Amino acid sequence: MTQSNGENPQRGRGGLHQIRAGIQSRSLLAKKRVENIKKDQVKGFFMRNAFVILTIAAVIIGIILGFSLRPYKLSYREVKYFSFPGELLMRMLQLLVLPLLVSSLITGIASLDRRASGRMGMRAVIYYTTTTVIAVFIGIVMVLIIHPGKGSKDEFTKQQQIEQISAADAFLDLIRNMFPPNLVEACTKQFKTHYAKRVIHVTVTVNDTTFLQNGSQQIEEMIPVPGSVNGINALGLVVFSLCFGLIIGNMREKGQPLKDFFDCLNEAIMRLVAIIMWYAPVGILFLIAGKIMEMDDISAMGGQLGMYTVTVICGLLIHAIVVLPTLYFVITRKNPLVFIGGLLQALVTALGTSSSSATLPITFKCLEENNKVDKRVTRFVLPVGATINMDGTALYEALAAIFIAQVNDYDLNFGQILTISDRLRTTTNVLGDSIGAGIVEHLSRHELRSNDLELGNKMVEQPEKKPYHLISQENEYDNERPTPDETKM
Repeated sequence: MTQSNGENPQRGRGGLHQIRAGIQSRSLLAKKRVENIKKDQVKGFFMRNAFVILTIAAVIIGIILGFSLRPYKLSYREVKYFSFPGELLMRMLQLLVLPLLVSSLITGIASLDRRASGRMGMRAVIYYTTTTVIAVFIGIVMVLIIHPGKGSKDEFTKQQQIEQISAADAFLDLIRNMFPPNLVEACTKQFKTHYAKRVIHVTVTVNDTTFLQNGSQQIEEMIPVPGSVNGINALGLVVFSLCFGLIIGNMREKGQPLKDFFDCLNEAIMRLVAIIMWYAPVGILFLIAGKIMEMDDISAMGGQLGMYTVTVICGLLIHAIVVLPTLYFVITRKNPLVFIGGLLQALVTALGTSSSSATLPITFKCLEENNKVDKRVTRFVLPVGATINMDGTALYEALAAIFIAQVNDYDLNFGQILTISDRLRTTTNVLGDSIGAGIVEHLSRHELRSNDLELGNKMVEQPEKKPYHLISQENEYDNERPTPDETKM
């Protein structure tokens, strides 16, 4: 017994010495690396990370500029003129969303076999469901702990007219939007049920004689009528692109021309994104500065509304900083900070634009070039995630529902809420989609490798076979050249 007790302190001391030696060796290596850094290496670092550095600098300058111009109390028209460069960035990004969404989904699904795409889709759906449930749970816990709605409702002086929507009609609208009757119209409009009043006159029949009651006996009934709202029907386009991509993949050689067409379209759109990314810092600067100038006076915000904003921000930060990185580390066993570092420009763009769809082109660029995520995964996961995966929105709305109940069922004017909470919600959505792409790629790595091997074998077996011919001017000219016998004559 005494011998074993004597060995334990020695083992403990030996372990401490090993830890100290490891720390010292790492510090020496770090010191040598810092000493050996040259100007060319620093220049190369700034060139590789120019987009991220410029974007972060634009956010900082935009915040400073926005708060510096607030005391001048510019008019609404002047603020809109000031924000015009940011509006141009939004229009450029939104211009590319539709062709990028369709082409990326079709090429991503067409390049996978049925089994691989099915498993990848199942994993993506499980990830989306899990993170959404966690986000809702965080929102509920935060609002119950902080209790921002406690107090009187005297500070809410404005009351908005809210349209009553049936849950059944909202669910049916979701299904209707999945199958748009017109693809061209789906690029600009979504189906939405509206409500109209129908007056029913009450009649009474006595001895085969019909009597019409007074006007006071008329009954007004709200009936659903078909309608539409402006905006891309992303859900319908996603469903169509998924089905179309599956069909092209099953057509094999016959579907190769269509697959090549959408692949070229996707590549062309990504090159346009690379050009727009150089303008993104300028646009983000003016977007953030303009939104800060539009904000209401922060000091005039009531206690309940201020606590609501704090609760939203705390919930979003917990989900984005703790839950999502932990989920990525547990599943992939990789450093989430390195992965998130490659997404910095997409996250900052989401913060500036407050639109997950508008950030989609830059998210593609960051995941494929910085984090080296397989294109077949990003082309499938990101468009679907941007459409249905809304972690930040789920947290935001779950928290808002309980907050309204805490304010005694008052119809709250959410226009007074700080703009930053909505922008953090968008950033959380983009981060959730991106981490989902990394997780799905890790879980689908075996299917992707086997698919690559199958494609490689087919290319070896049929190196010259093509289901179609590319016609070019050179080929036509070659066909028209005279033969050697004709030249001799």
